[in-house]
Amino acid sequence: MELLTIGAFARAARLTPKALRLYDQVGLLVPAAVDPESGYRLYDPEQVPLARLIAQLRRIGMPLAQIHAVSGLAPAAAAEAVAAYWQQVSADTAARARLASVLVDHLSEGDTTMSEATPTLAVRHAAGCVAGAVRDSNEDAAYAGGRLLAVADGMRGPGGAAASAAAIDALRPLGLADVAAGDLLTVLAGAVTDAERTVRALATDEYQPVTTLTAVLFGGSHLAVVHVGDTRAYLLRGGELSLLTQDHTWVRAQVEQGRLDREQAAAHPQRAVLVRALGGGQQVEADLALRTALPGDRYLLCSDGLSAVVDRADLCATLGAATGPGPAVRALIGLAEAAGAPDNVACVVADVVAG
Repeated sequence: MELLTIGAFARAARLTPKALRLYDQVGLLVPAAVDPESGYRLYDPEQVPLARLIAQLRRIGMPLAQIHAVSGLAPAAAAEAVAAYWQQVSADTAARARLASVLVDHLSEGDTTMSEATPTLAVRHAAGCVAGAVRDSNEDAAYAGGRLLAVADGMRGPGGAAASAAAIDALRPLGLADVAAGDLLTVLAGAVTDAERTVRALATDEYQPVTTLTAVLFGGSHLAVVHVGDTRAYLLRGGELSLLTQDHTWVRAQVEQGRLDREQAAAHPQRAVLVRALGGGQQVEADLALRTALPGDRYLLCSDGLSAVVDRADLCATLGAATGPGPAVRALIGLAEAAGAPDNVACVVADVVAG
């Protein structure tokens, strides 16, 4: 059967040549042949159904990494994976709707808990970011300031480091402004939209950079948390360590639906596949939460280079024993290195104290 040029194949598959070049680059849809002289990509007409499936999955916002996994499944298994993905999207949308409802009620009643007439709090902080023992590049980024904390983990490959740095840079101006507690969520949500736009602007014809992002913005006696991906935020309060974020990964969705248990998820070959990230799929929806800050709170933000190799009990013990944010960051990175540091590590620790 005669092969199709990239233009003809793009029309048949309802994709653009730019998209086809990207899918070739990431190994999602490889041409049947490449002309050795011109370098033109040529496609087999039998690849059209796969290309159309990819186009449809992109239209529902599925990230490229997850599409790669789904496209290799048998039809029945692929249908289950798409259903699971959409169930997670629906659950996330419902959670955001509940948050919006709470905020509407809260602001409509003029709740005084958002007042700035509360004790002044200060934040002491430290950050660290190191390359993994077996990595030849570091796509992680970390930032800590008196009002803003952030970590990001770019996808390994071209543009990953630029994506994580760009995402944090888009939030940095927030750390220079005194944001009222009542404006925290709105301001942080707007900054994440800017970060998404900035990361997308890094795209080339061959590659779309992708990054996770987890950040905390303080205002008065409150703080807002924004989260996309599998970087994490923890709170140590009263000797107990709480996870404030949920990983946007394929395996977490499988655990929630009872398809995998936690032990299987921890060892699953697709445990790092993200279902949400900045730059992946359609414009991303970030998780947002508003919390009250108390003197004595200790916050940890980190990439999966720490959380994936150090269990929560050791995180809790180390955070509780450290005399300050700087020693805590050094001790946590030391734990990751003692575990072999198979991935890069970004880590931010912040203490809330009475001002």
